[in-house]
Amino acid sequence: MTASPARARSFDAAAAFYGAHRPSYPGALFDALEELTGRPLAGARVADVGAGTGIATALLHARGARVLAVEPGDGMAAELRRTLPAVPLVRGDGDRLPLASGAFDLLTYAQAWHWTDPQRSLPEARRVLRPGGALALWWNDTDTEVPWIAEQEARLREFFQVTVAATARALPEGPAFTTRRTAWTRRIPLDAHLANLASHSAFLVLGEAATRPFLDAERARLEARFPDGTVEEAYVVSLSVAVLP
Repeated sequence: MTASPARARSFDAAAAFYGAHRPSYPGALFDALEELTGRPLAGARVADVGAGTGIATALLHARGARVLAVEPGDGMAAELRRTLPAVPLVRGDGDRLPLASGAFDLLTYAQAWHWTDPQRSLPEARRVLRPGGALALWWNDTDTEVPWIAEQEARLREFFQVTVAATARALPEGPAFTTRRTAWTRRIPLDAHLANLASHSAFLVLGEAATRPFLDAERARLEARFPDGTVEEAYVVSLSVAVLP
């Protein structure tokens, strides 16, 4: 694991909270995914690895993909089963995929690749993909070109110190990746914005008592900035796709 195992496990105890408050993904992401893989999602055999509560899984399914979810965590898997009962789910992770060789057109890692060991997960991806299949990795990051978001990110870095920056985002060496970035926004209540922050692993590991003062201070700052109680979050989703031989 390139990221802390404790942080990876932290999501299981808060799976329903995570699923309720994490942002989804824009439709343009899946348009770009089809463009970069050179095939429609409809009818494609897709494994969504590190599926969590199924945020990306549900959108892949809605686009007509024959999607299978792969998730190691007990709590996250239970939440996915509850919300997506029609989608098949297997327990496992990217380092040891419980999948047949050459069986899939596409492997997706929606904010999940950094929980793997690329020395193991990349050979597993090559094994599971059919010839000409594609590996797609993406991350949904706050847009720090927006001033208030940049200010909040600076406060997060100061509060958590190295913890916030500990997650590696490097693409694996070897495959030729093409990257597409898409900016998007969502408008949500201030309470939902703070809940989204609290659903991140750095907050979950420290616990509510330790992080409550930070969140209370953020509430006060944002109430002054957004007096109507609605926050416009801005994101950039970075999609990297490699079509493997």
